[in-house]
Amino acid sequence: MMNKTEKILILDFGSQTTALIGRRIREFGVYTEIIAGDAPLTEAVLTGVKGVILSGSPESAYGEGIAPDKRIYECGLPLFGICYGLQRMTTDLGGLVEPLPKMEYGGVEVEIKTGGQKAEHSQFLAAFDEAIPLNQILESGDAGGAEETRAYEPPLHAPLRFTAWMSHGDTLTRLASGFVQVGTSASGFPAVALHQEKPWVGVQFHPEVSHCERGSEILAAFVFSMCRCKREWTMEQYVEEARAELSARAGDNPVLLLISGGVDSTVVGALLLKSLPIEQVHLMYIDTGLMRKNETQCVKKALEKLGAKNLRVINAETEFLAALKGEEEPEAKRKIIGDLFITIQEREVASLGLPESYFLAQGTLYTDLIESGKGVGKKAHLIKSHHNVGSPLVDAKRKAGKIIEPLDRLYKDEARALGRLLGVDEDVVARHPFPGPGLAVRILGEVTKEKCDILREADAIFIDELKRRRAPDGTGSLYDEVWQAFAVLLPVRSVGVAGDSRKYGWTLALRAIVSSDGMTADVYRFPMKDLLEIAGMITNSVKEIGRVTYDISSKPPATIEWE
Repeated sequence: MMNKTEKILILDFGSQTTALIGRRIREFGVYTEIIAGDAPLTEAVLTGVKGVILSGSPESAYGEGIAPDKRIYECGLPLFGICYGLQRMTTDLGGLVEPLPKMEYGGVEVEIKTGGQKAEHSQFLAAFDEAIPLNQILESGDAGGAEETRAYEPPLHAPLRFTAWMSHGDTLTRLASGFVQVGTSASGFPAVALHQEKPWVGVQFHPEVSHCERGSEILAAFVFSMCRCKREWTMEQYVEEARAELSARAGDNPVLLLISGGVDSTVVGALLLKSLPIEQVHLMYIDTGLMRKNETQCVKKALEKLGAKNLRVINAETEFLAALKGEEEPEAKRKIIGDLFITIQEREVASLGLPESYFLAQGTLYTDLIESGKGVGKKAHLIKSHHNVGSPLVDAKRKAGKIIEPLDRLYKDEARALGRLLGVDEDVVARHPFPGPGLAVRILGEVTKEKCDILREADAIFIDELKRRRAPDGTGSLYDEVWQAFAVLLPVRSVGVAGDSRKYGWTLALRAIVSSDGMTADVYRFPMKDLLEIAGMITNSVKEIGRVTYDISSKPPATIEWE
């Protein structure tokens, strides 16, 4: 999207966390660009590139996994292979990769042996030393990279040890010529390798995920100590260049945005309204009947405050509930909703009299594309389809080149930061994520109006109480501490007691997680007093619910949403 004079290039081989690598580096103030793992490395592509990262992949390097353009090994740039990326380098350069007898997954201790390396390699290995803070590594970026790098002197108590985050079933059984092993996992397999002469390094774990100790330091050491990057990229620049690109792409054509009411589509709406003449921007909000309590009123107020003039609110509850009648399978529900969204949109657009040249804008985030198996390299595995990236009608629009997705390389927290810069109200920007299919994927099994009404009331109580109650440290609300919270209506009834009568009510699950990007998530450790009181308020206020449970699953292995 952006044309920066200096950047880190990331080759995407289909990892679920490829864009997370880019996000971490952007946080350092360095621009990143992600391209397909097998894309031709032309002179234009490599212009301004200071280093290349080879991402992970769900494939095997010795199987059908894609390989990079061989010019990568001739371009003279620093290379950093992450998991599959290192295995790919090993295979391409004459080494051997074979299956592990037992998969290495999760937190695994790694031992690093330092000393005797070239200056740039020793500075990279310095990132594994807990005595060296991240700020110390970032300072070299403020200075534009040191002209001369003094070799890192390892501590007397070497080797270094830290806990890495692994997820692979293959290992390096023979290193490629010129490579040496400097890191070993607790299982005895290679974990870190580097080339003795060239600026090439690789790791058999994922430094980009938050669970990896020294992960940020390792990425920063590559970017600043090896690639000599400067800290020049900001979200303000992203806004400026995104606005310019939107104006150029849309021209004089109308742009229609389907507003869901969540953070993502609202931020896209603000960006469109700041980039194009207001009369050119058409906002359409489809009330599916699957929205949260008072959603429509809140959406209308927020958009009008942003200056929207062409705002159309459509009540389509009857159509969506009729289309979903009898359907219980999650993927089928998502497809039904996605197709109907576009069908209704096209019908309503026809009544607006817009020309065929109109563009459809969406608030698609990179996590939506990745989970739908549509990563940059097209090799990501399908986790679940999203209504705005997976339906046949949306695919047709995409192939026609009529879709604008200005957030498709951003994560949720970056979308929030963008919204703040654009003047979106904080209560909207800070709102927890809400799935495009709405309550349909939070009602397990068949979706009915009765179930939607029950879940709406229960969810509103849960969220309102999180906003009202103070966090344990007193610095904010429980809502602020949680990355995402919601209620799920289960297709299970259980026996209970209401007064002196026997009650047969629905079971409700509460979900609250903490995360930085949505790619990994941990359960929020609720103060028990608050959890018990909220559960009691729900069963006392929503008579159809007889039992409340709390979901304690992390991601992985679970996803954040239940469907």
